[in-house]
Amino acid sequence: MANPLKCDLCSKPATVHLTQIVNSKIHKVDLCEACAQAKGVTDPSGFSLADLLLKASLNPEPTGDVKCTACGFTAQDFKKTGRFGCSDCYTHFTRLLEPMLETMHKGSAHSGKVPQRALDRRSLYERLTRLETDLDQAIKAERYEDAARYRDEITQVRQSAGPQENAGK
Repeated sequence: MANPLKCDLCSKPATVHLTQIVNSKIHKVDLCEACAQAKGVTDPSGFSLADLLLKASLNPEPTGDVKCTACGFTAQDFKKTGRFGCSDCYTHFTRLLEPMLETMHKGSAHSGKVPQRALDRRSLYERLTRLETDLDQAIKAERYEDAARYRDEITQVRQSAGPQENAGK
């Protein structure tokens, strides 16, 4: 019979096994029933995402010496609740957050994401607006050759845009 796995915290036989995959790397945590209950793993409502992120069972406990000056929240408070006390906590706990974020994402700065079709549509709208403004100015200045060129370009842009862009025109 194979040796049973031991708890990563106390070396008793492990009965709770957690597996987390981060950046194609598998991280396993084995806990006994008592340690799993103490960490809140067996109670879904008490299970803290911060416990997984901090890998509390594998790394030393965060020290409580870092404290948010705005709300008084500590690293221990974050570990316990999985949440911060205020928006200033993100600044005060940067050293704690960056390693976690880097293992979960590409970098630690949020850059957002805009669908390419939305970018294309906005670019097309801006180009049409600029051409229409140029057309109005050319007409007011009685530069009819320029106005005709702007009109033709507007027509060409609208045709290349397809039916969804022409629906409101």
